[in-house]
Amino acid sequence: MTNPNTKALSDAGVSIWLDDLSRDLIETGKISELIEERNVVGLTSNPSIFQAALSKGDRYNDDLAALTKAGKDVQEVVFELTTADVREACDLFLPLYESTSGVDGRASIEVDPHLAHETDKTVEQAKQLYAAVDRPNVLIKIPATKAGLPAITATIAEGISVNVTLIFSLERYRAVMNAYLEGLEKAHANGHDLSTIHSVASFFVSRVDTEIDKRLAAIGSDEASALRGKAGIANARLAYQAFEEVFSTPRWTSLADEGANKQRPLWASTGVKDPAYPDTMYVTDLVAPGVVNTMPEKTLEATADHGTITGDTITGGYAEASQVLDDLEGVGVSYNEVVDLLEVEGVDKFEKAWSELLDGVTVEMEKVTA
Repeated sequence: MTNPNTKALSDAGVSIWLDDLSRDLIETGKISELIEERNVVGLTSNPSIFQAALSKGDRYNDDLAALTKAGKDVQEVVFELTTADVREACDLFLPLYESTSGVDGRASIEVDPHLAHETDKTVEQAKQLYAAVDRPNVLIKIPATKAGLPAITATIAEGISVNVTLIFSLERYRAVMNAYLEGLEKAHANGHDLSTIHSVASFFVSRVDTEIDKRLAAIGSDEASALRGKAGIANARLAYQAFEEVFSTPRWTSLADEGANKQRPLWASTGVKDPAYPDTMYVTDLVAPGVVNTMPEKTLEATADHGTITGDTITGGYAEASQVLDDLEGVGVSYNEVVDLLEVEGVDKFEKAWSELLDGVTVEMEKVTA
């Protein structure tokens, strides 16, 4: 039976994606269960998720041994294992992909985070991942770093659908949307069918609160304390306002006339980190038509259990959201400083997870050849 809370969320225009992927989830039928019972219509992965998946259990052992004995190095082994998981996930979601004309039914795989500041190598690996997964419903994840922006444009221009990740600031988000539109314009010039190209822009939420709340606590005033837990949602709501503006311009309309699809905002990092806050706040407070919310399973289950969906909770709150950011500056919290730091930390976190993944697989490969 479909859960009424997750159904209400879907009915309000939110696509529910799972922020997790592992062979265990695929082979136990868990993903299929979530599709049937939790209205899940896609999933995302990242280096941290793959590192966790490959570090526990033994479902990868046979493939890992075969690849090692075939003479593959650790980079090749990780590439083969991760693309295989995403390919299988794409197959599970293919009926949803077809029934939604490519909007949902998506699975994402990320370029090596060590390439986050190298445009050409990012584009090259995006093409390699797309070819290796070899499924129409894969999204290639590219970080929204300064070097990532032209890589997004170039990848879209090749007709490859992209999930832009690690967006924290409103300014960078606008640059991401521009990169997408530039990519569509080039794709059209290259003869690609724009209706087959899709994209989401992953705007991170909870990490904004974690960093800003820490600074508010250090300030310690009543005015600062009153702002705790408000920044992440305010930032995301203003991102949706920017989305509405950009995708109502004449530039967009001309692309839409050629069959182009909007680049949907995707709320990422929606697991609540502070137990003082409601565990569904980054779901129930960020409801609007045409968005994606990618949730860890814990948040998904909390939503299914007690999430109260009351319809659109974004579009009427732009003035209040803007006031929150103004008030943060007023008590001494620099928005620009925070979002710049979060981008650096986000890339570093994924680089560390990828390095740990390579180290862990290396150990397992050595066991096979010992």
